[in-house]
Amino acid sequence: MRSARTSVLCAVVLASGVLLISGGSDSGPRTPHALPNLPPPFLGTAVSGDGGLTVAVDAYGDVVDLRPGPAGAALIDNPSDRQAAGTVPEGTGIVPRVDGKAMWEADKVSQRYLPGTNVVRTVARFGERQVVMTVVAEGRSLAVAVESRPPASLSLDVHLTGIRCVRERRAARLELVCGPDRPRTAAAVADTRRWLARSRPLGAGAPAWARSMYERSLLTIHALTSRSTGAVAAGARDGWAYVWPRDAATAAFALEASGHGAEARQVAMFLTGLDLDTAARFTESGAPVPGRGAQGDAFGWVTAAARATGIKPPQGPYRWQDRADYQESSPGNYLGNALAAAAPHVDGPKTRLSVGFSARQHGGLVRVEGDPGSGLDSAAGWAVRPFRLHGLYPAAKRTLLSLVSHGTPYGITPGEGWEGGDDPWTAPTAWSAWALAGLGDRKAALSLLGDLRRAATPAGDLPERVGVHTGIPTSTTPLLWSSAFAVLTLRELWP
Repeated sequence: MRSARTSVLCAVVLASGVLLISGGSDSGPRTPHALPNLPPPFLGTAVSGDGGLTVAVDAYGDVVDLRPGPAGAALIDNPSDRQAAGTVPEGTGIVPRVDGKAMWEADKVSQRYLPGTNVVRTVARFGERQVVMTVVAEGRSLAVAVESRPPASLSLDVHLTGIRCVRERRAARLELVCGPDRPRTAAAVADTRRWLARSRPLGAGAPAWARSMYERSLLTIHALTSRSTGAVAAGARDGWAYVWPRDAATAAFALEASGHGAEARQVAMFLTGLDLDTAARFTESGAPVPGRGAQGDAFGWVTAAARATGIKPPQGPYRWQDRADYQESSPGNYLGNALAAAAPHVDGPKTRLSVGFSARQHGGLVRVEGDPGSGLDSAAGWAVRPFRLHGLYPAAKRTLLSLVSHGTPYGITPGEGWEGGDDPWTAPTAWSAWALAGLGDRKAALSLLGDLRRAATPAGDLPERVGVHTGIPTSTTPLLWSSAFAVLTLRELWP
């Protein structure tokens, strides 16, 4: 028998007037300390959802981001600048407590997905006591359950806005249900596994680790792609939960390649409906997001996604010069933008792109036209996949192999001229693997996939970047773009 439900209207977290800069106020909030070998609390490490309500869960089982759709408005106040500054209050999102202690105070914490699903299960040990936190988002609703063996005093601190929640309490179990329906874990598991079963499998000979990476990457795409609009979010986190045309286009390629053609076309249709000249990012409604100007590669990526999925591509002209590139710095004439804008042929003898970008410099392909000091750029891989500019294949290969030779156990940075520190990024690592696989260099591609495996969380998610010495996630996890490139690389290696 179900116990009686007590309705609660979840509280709104108010952050006005509080300094975000760590150390800015002695009385300000401080993010709790991380357990050894884990990222800090309130940074998402797993995502739950099926294209409706989208949930991020941190390494301790806390629900740290919640949205009505992958690129929808936040229902939890957890700004990314607070996360970076280390000033996230303990009262953020949904935090389980056991005898008054939060999970980050446990002796040990581990996290996994139920196999073949986006149901997140976090297990903590407090001495001899085991506590299990289960999070499942199905459709428009969320269920969070915490159980203890042996029984303990369980509570859930709840700080949400814009969604109604109810609680249920049993002897050793406390459950919170938010949204119009009660998510059924068994039904969510069955539905997700049916979706996964419709995926085109990897070819014969694919090892177990490759199949596991393939499935987890596909399920990340599934969670971050709106089933109602086709909007694809870059990640379930403040500042990332928008549609970037290049990221979403890569998801369309991955969905098409893995046998989900209808979803791929929906994503491409959404992208072709955007006004790409207005902004770098878009909401789930297709509205431009202020703050970052249009980027020079958007039209090329969207055109390629449209062609790959068999729909009408957008109509130009579209300016790629004097715009920011994937590194989102100041406007300029960048390699990645030129590759995306190029026609499907190259003037081989002069090794110049048809759009007029001088490609061969510094023994490979550098980021800024006319500036060898800008350094080799991993975006050279785009000349191979997805844009297939055959005349640049030799230069692209030299570029990527040079960058890989100076890489880390967890992958590479975007390029030689990268000013964002030494931490490796999984998206450049993954797209370089795809390109090298497309060039037939199986050994180099597999080496980069090995880096991705080391960078992945124990649950299999790919962070945006990890610590160069630790491999611990330091940014958005999982990242949609990295997952989509992983799918494409694996399909290239085991078609």
